[in-house]
Amino acid sequence: MKVTIYGPGCARCSKTAEIVRDVLELEGIAFEMEKVSDFALIAAAGVMATPGVALDGKVVSSGKIPTVPEVKGWLRPKTA
Repeated sequence: MKVTIYGPGCARCSKTAEIVRDVLELEGIAFEMEKVSDFALIAAAGVMATPGVALDGKVVSSGKIPTVPEVKGWLRPKTA
């Protein structure tokens, strides 16, 4: 899984990366984490508020630090 953290490198962005990393490691999910701090790339991804998180290219959160249950929810397959 590719994880992208969008933000300028602030404490909120670092905390977001830490939470996402901890959950993925706890769940045993292999991942590659990338941090994007270029504001043009952040905007191009559709993230209007940081920190932002994308999983495999899909933005799942922006503008807040996610909770552990939220991150776990992103990992569950969606059923119709």
